[in-house]
Parts: sequence; C-alpha cells; structure tokens
Amino acid sequence: MPPPAALTRTEPLTILAAPAEPVTSAGDAQLVIAALLGIAAVVLLIAWAKVHPFLSLILGAAVLGVVASVAPDKMITSFTAGVGSTVGGVGLLIALGAMIGGLLAESGGADGIVGRIVGRVSGRALPWAMAGVAALIGLPLFFEVGVVLLVPIVLLVSMRTDVPLTKIGIPALAGLSVLHGLVPPHPGPLVAISSLNADLGLTLGLGLLVAIPTVIISGPVFGSIIARYVPATAPAALLPTRRDVDRTAGSGAEQRDVDGDLLTDDDLVNPGGGRPGAPVDDSGTETARRTPAFWPAVITVLLPVVLMLLRAIGELTLDEGTTGRQTLDIIGTPIVALLAGVILAMFTLGYQAGFNRSQVSSVIGGSLPPIAGILLIVAAGGGFKQVLVDAGVGTLVADAAKDANLSPLLLGWLVAVGIRVATGSATVATITAAGIVAPLAATMDRPAVALLALAIGCGSLFFSHVNDAGFWLVKEYFGLTVGQTIKSWSVMETIISVVGFLGVLLLDLLL
Repeated sequence: MPPPAALTRTEPLTILAAPAEPVTSAGDAQLVIAALLGIAAVVLLIAWAKVHPFLSLILGAAVLGVVASVAPDKMITSFTAGVGSTVGGVGLLIALGAMIGGLLAESGGADGIVGRIVGRVSGRALPWAMAGVAALIGLPLFFEVGVVLLVPIVLLVSMRTDVPLTKIGIPALAGLSVLHGLVPPHPGPLVAISSLNADLGLTLGLGLLVAIPTVIISGPVFGSIIARYVPATAPAALLPTRRDVDRTAGSGAEQRDVDGDLLTDDDLVNPGGGRPGAPVDDSGTETARRTPAFWPAVITVLLPVVLMLLRAIGELTLDEGTTGRQTLDIIGTPIVALLAGVILAMFTLGYQAGFNRSQVSSVIGGSLPPIAGILLIVAAGGGFKQVLVDAGVGTLVADAAKDANLSPLLLGWLVAVGIRVATGSATVATITAAGIVAPLAATMDRPAVALLALAIGCGSLFFSHVNDAGFWLVKEYFGLTVGQTIKSWSVMETIISVVGFLGVLLLDLLL
C-alpha cells in the first residue's frame, strides 16, 4: 500500500528506491551500449527465443548491469527495490480492478449492460452502441477478459441483425483497447503513472478526453470502412449456446452446467474456464442467478472512476487543508476508490445477483490467478526500469533529449512504439519507455507529466501483429485469416496509437 504521504497531490503514486550513490562509474558510451544491449536482450528473448517476459526482463536487467559494470550486489539491490515499489503501488490496484471485473462478468452484470444498450438501438447505430458498451465495461476489465465477454454478444448481434461482423466487432475492440491502454486502473497506464510520478486523477481525466475521439475514429468510423474489404462470418462454434435453466425443480435437484456436467460451488473457483466462445461464467452460476439491474451495474463500474475524478477536481478547485479537500484526497486515492468499488460490487453484482457469501468469495478469489502473470511481468519490468534509472541511463537520455530539442512526448511515444513492435507486449513497451524518459518528467509540470504517461500509453498500442497474443485472440474469435487480421485489427491498433498521440499533442498545446 502506498505510504500515507501519497494522499497529497504533490507526492507520487509510488516512491522508487534511489541509491545513496551512483551504482556505476561507467562513461556515457558504455551506458548507451549497456542500455541497447539490455533492451535488445529483452526483445530477442521474447520475440525470438520465446522466453516468458518475466524471465526476459530479469535477464535483460542482468545484461544491462553487467555491461554497465554495476557491482552484482548493487544490481540485485536496485532490481529488487524496483520490483517492490512497483508491486506495492501498482499490484494492489490491478488486483482490486480484477475483482470488480470478475464480479461484473460472473454475475451477468456485463451481459445486462450489453443487452440493455444494444436492445434499444437501430442497426445503423449498433457500431456506435457497441463502442460505448465496450468502453464502459472495459473500465474495470482486462482486455482479454473483455474480449472473451463481448465477442459472443457481438457474434450473436451480427447474426440476428445482419449487420456485418467487422462493422460491429471493430468498434467493440476499439473501445476495449483504448481503455486498456490509456485509462487506469489498467496495468499499462498505472505503470506509466507510477514510473513518471504522474498524478493519477489528472491522468485519468485527460485520458478520458483523449479516449473519446480516439474510440470514435478507430471504432465506428474505421469499422464502417474496413467492413467493405474484410468480410467476416461468425464462427458457428463460438456462438453463445447457453440454454435456460429449469428453475421449477426442487432445491434438492442436481444442478448441471451447460454441458450437462454436475455443478458444485467448487466450479466458481476458476471462473471463465468454459469452452471457447462461451460467456466467461460458463461454470453454471446462472442456476441460482438474477441478472443485476442495469443502473446498479453501471454505477458500480463507474464508482472508482468518479471518486478519482472528484479528487482531481478538488485539487483544482479547493484550497489545500480544507475538510472538503482532505475528504476528496482520501476517497479519491486509487486504492480507496477501487476498494470502494469492490465492496459495492459484492452487494450490487454479488448478493443481489443471488450468490451466497461463499460464492462471492469464490468469484473474487477466482479473479486473482489470471492476473498473476501480469503482476509478475509488471514487477520484473519495474526492476528492469530501476536498473536503467540507477545506472544513469535515464539521465543520459534526458541530457541527449535536451541537446537535441526533442519533445519528451515524442520521445516517449517513439520508444514505446519501437518496443511494442519488437516484442508485441504493451506492458513491456510502457515500462521500458517510462523508465527511459522518467528523468525528463522531473522537470515538467503536472499536466505535462500526465500527458507524457498518455503518450507512452498510445505508443504501446501501435501495430499489434503476430508476436502479440491479442492478435491471435482476435483472429480466432472472428474467424479471420492472418491477412484479414492485419488489415482490420492491426490497422485499428495503429489508428488508436496515432490518433491518441495527436490528441495528446493537442492537449499539450491547450494546457
């Protein structure tokens, strides 16, 4: 948990451990070579050797340290300090966000939001509605979970309305991807905010301003164009096939899931483990479920966002030290806001949906194992970044950027783009870019630092291709060829990156 001082607007989300003295006396040329070889090691290990990003980042940090002549004990201290500070600040928020997402998915609350909105719009407005739905439920959900949750609905809507699948699917994917890359509490934005010591509430507000036009252009607008060139047919095997449950049976009747298997409470421990294409709650929890009402589900999703935005507004409008300002500072602290969201979700999406206490606990517990890999990658990335910083690479880059008069926003975006294209990992791209430009953030004002975090987030979404797991997820769910996936999904991701960055530059001119 962040230290108490993090409640004030002048303190960062996390405090990186800085060494009392430089960890190396290497010259500038040696540091540049060390940084390049360290980053190259990460890229090659992930993209060529197929080593897990967690191990790749650890080995990359070791290469960087050895080439930079960092003593082994100092290298280990620097790396572990980065891991600890990153997990302490970002890990808790990722876990709480996953809990809200798990309850939203398992209770059927997400299905209710989708059905309510989609059911009230005409065929022509469906792409816009799907983009809005994806953006809304994408606030607490990780991208992969959002895809698994939304795609069956997208396929079914396309089949029933005769609207081209790509025309509906691209807006839904755009809404999920933009929120995943630009808006906390998703891991990428949180890592950038933590690394740059940016203000989370301000970054959230500016991120939403950038996200709206970006979703519109990359979603409904691009989707309507690309649908003419990339025809897609909903794979029959992936269409939702859940049948209604007979609720007339006595309470002692056996409960069975959609595949006819005997259902027990233990099935809730690993939610979302059903066959591909089935809703994530294929474990059978619907046997005792009432779909949560629309507005309670929406309020639950938006509560953490509203609390963090209220804190940001209070910082701009209320005097420091007043009761109102202190109250907003506390309730708008990310961990408090997300914890409030989890507690509310337990009632609005858990108990009100018919789950008992053990089932709610199981759903919450089941939402944590899937994020273990993400947490480890983020933690190792924090360690890699800390070695970069402690070795003096960041300061070297900052000095070079000043001499070259290169905009920090452009530098952050370009570095993130390069790492993203090379590794396929938005998280690795965000961590590396943030670590390199972090020294530049120390000389920037609060709005500029928030925009720098968003610029890095935009770069981390650039041109997803065959080295990105999301590329194959989209390909298989929409039944596309590799070429069709590049024309639709990869181009959409590039549009998001470029349009989002242009939005960041525009805000930089206005603020």
